[in-house]
Amino acid sequence: MTTNTQRWFTVFGAAAVLMTVGCSSLKTPATANVAVSSPAVENAANAGGAEFAPLEMNSAREKIGLANKAMAAKNYKLANDLATQAEADAKLAQSKANSAKAQTAANALQDDIRVLREELNRSSK
Repeated sequence: MTTNTQRWFTVFGAAAVLMTVGCSSLKTPATANVAVSSPAVENAANAGGAEFAPLEMNSAREKIGLANKAMAAKNYKLANDLATQAEADAKLAQSKANSAKAQTAANALQDDIRVLREELNRSSK
């Protein structure tokens, strides 16, 4: 082989190694991110996200489904991005659900306080 041919083989070999390393380095974070985001979506659903934040829950479920499809298609960057977005949507849905539940509890407590005050006023007269 000539020196020029050896150089081309070296360049192509190095490029192949870099592409392999680059693709595999995207797979691990994407896999981990999808694995973490899926339970986040389920936790939001269990917290009442579908009832109190249906838009965010639908968005989270749709994005985690698309992230799983992107993983299957080996589009790791897209899978990672979608999983991150799904987790954010799920956390927002869970926060909205928790906030709505807290507001409901606070309203019930205010009603109880109002009833007690009315009873105190009646008994003091």
